Amino acid sequence: MNTILEQFEDKINGTFSFFDRMIIKGHIRQFFSPSGKKHFLSFNNILLKDFSSYAQQVTHSIVSHVESLTASLDRPLIYLSSAKTSKEQTARDVLASNPTPEGLICTLSAVEYCSTLQPIKQQNGKLSLIKVDRKCKYYYFYLQDREFGFMHVKLQTWFPFQMQVYINGREFMKQVFDKHGITYSMYDNSFSEISDIKRAQELADSFDSKKFCRQLDHFAYRFNPYLNAITDSFGQGYLWCVDQCEYATDVMFKSREALEDIYPSLVEHAFYDFKCTDVFSFLGRKLSNKFQGEVVSDYRKRPQGWRIKHRMKSNSVKMYDKFNCLRIEMTINDPREFKVYKKVHHKDGTSSMRWSPMGKSISNLYRYAEISKSANMRYLSALQGIIPQQEIEREINEICTKKKSRGRNFTGFNVWEKGTFELFEELSNGDYLIRGFTNKDIRRALYRKVVADEKANRNRITRLLGS
Repeated sequence: MNTILEQFEDKINGTFSFFDRMIIKGHIRQFFSPSGKKHFLSFNNILLKDFSSYAQQVTHSIVSHVESLTASLDRPLIYLSSAKTSKEQTARDVLASNPTPEGLICTLSAVEYCSTLQPIKQQNGKLSLIKVDRKCKYYYFYLQDREFGFMHVKLQTWFPFQMQVYINGREFMKQVFDKHGITYSMYDNSFSEISDIKRAQELADSFDSKKFCRQLDHFAYRFNPYLNAITDSFGQGYLWCVDQCEYATDVMFKSREALEDIYPSLVEHAFYDFKCTDVFSFLGRKLSNKFQGEVVSDYRKRPQGWRIKHRMKSNSVKMYDKFNCLRIEMTINDPREFKVYKKVHHKDGTSSMRWSPMGKSISNLYRYAEISKSANMRYLSALQGIIPQQEIEREINEICTKKKSRGRNFTGFNVWEKGTFELFEELSNGDYLIRGFTNKDIRRALYRKVVADEKANRNRITRLLGS
């Protein structure tokens, strides 16, 4: 049976697959190990009793750097007193009122929960530098970047200076398309039209994660002035890890109406027909007795339309519509559920290539893309035998409409009548698939045997079957 890509080929312009939302976190991993913290204190000649005052000085220098940087670029520095205030919307409002073609849009500051380092006296009376949870100031740098488009960088101003970079894959591809002369139209965060879809997909597939890592380092050194001291202490800076990753495949229909015609059937098919074994198949897994977790499917009504989501533990694949795009989106929160082919070092000093659980290293982004794209395409391939809503309405109207056959007029069926339902239910009985049915078969199924052979009922069934 044809998939929707084949079944509705005349209504589809093509498909485009690439990362959607990516949240990359930067960690100074040495601050999370006892030996790393001891080395840092020793290398910088810092006593544990003096660490709090030293940390305050470093935080003050970061705050001064951010304020002077923002002022030198003549961009606003805005403090958000409420966590409910949308940071993205605030930045977009600033961009609309004070536009800039490239660079910093604004800097937002907010006080949020964090994990920081603090010297605490232990039971033996000695100080120890441990992790504690409290609140501190964060900076959000919203940028109109030459490479990534609209994005932001989040910096914690207290030790251990966690950094987070948010990048939208569609924003990134807009910059790539502009460089290569590919025209496009967008609706919200999706491409509704692309002039050269094949070339666009080739450019998306050539995404370089190594170059990406260097660009992240550029942001880190630009916004964290203390990073040089960290690099001198440990010989390296941030370790970049993929915290959340969404990879979306957009099926671009030629019109919104074409998608609306089949989308209700798609949602119904996905929710009622896909079983947990299908979800395992979509995500490239085999059902096993060793599996510990749950597989859940749910659908939700949003302002934009219906969204259906299939979740296996913390990873998921979902389907929703955006204007003329049918989007299939894979979200990977726990990459260790999947495997990557890599070099593994053994205790005896040897190494070998083998399939191993995938980690959050940014070097695995290519594998994130492979896994997600395959899952999305398997999901699309499973969407088969979809009946358009207009076709259903047309068939119902034909049944209900008065007809003329062989010179005789036949009244249309009332599909809400109980007798009509019983007739159609009997006609769809599988017992008739091979030998067919006769007037007598239908009569005896619908009426009591005593009255089934009455002339009035024979004539009635004749009229019904004739219509």
